[in-house]
Amino acid sequence: MRTTSPLPVTSSARSSPGDAMKIMGVDFGDARTGLAMCDKSEFLASPLTVVQERDFRRCAQAVAAAAKEQKAELIVVGYPKNMNNTVGERAEKRMAFAELLHELTGLEYVMWDERCTTVSAHNYLNETNTRGKKRKAVVDAVAAVIILESYLAYRKNHKDEL
Repeated sequence: MRTTSPLPVTSSARSSPGDAMKIMGVDFGDARTGLAMCDKSEFLASPLTVVQERDFRRCAQAVAAAAKEQKAELIVVGYPKNMNNTVGERAEKRMAFAELLHELTGLEYVMWDERCTTVSAHNYLNETNTRGKKRKAVVDAVAAVIILESYLAYRKNHKDEL
């Protein structure tokens, strides 16, 4: 099932309005994949970890294992559409990743517009004066938090559309 909203969203999720759940945010990357989780009330999104894996399938397996360990009920995957709203190779790879996660976990997923999230993550880390190796180690998890927070805000404000 695919849905469209003012913010580009592709979804396989079938949730009822008002059903709060544990949701995992994923910022998939070719070398590092950031993960974030929200609490059951969907109030607080927190960085979880960064998976350092270049192999597509092994990365998906690690994310699936984290989703199971965290008891995630839905996965939100960052969807890197181009600034002109077109879908390129990077976005198609993220969609394939989400489909593989669905196969591995059985969990529904949402593709969520992630344009500018890495820039925002770097801005947040600038504010906390996080530099060098420490920044590289956390920027993807921070980007996953931004993706998840954006989705949670949308969910909160559009319960009737979900």
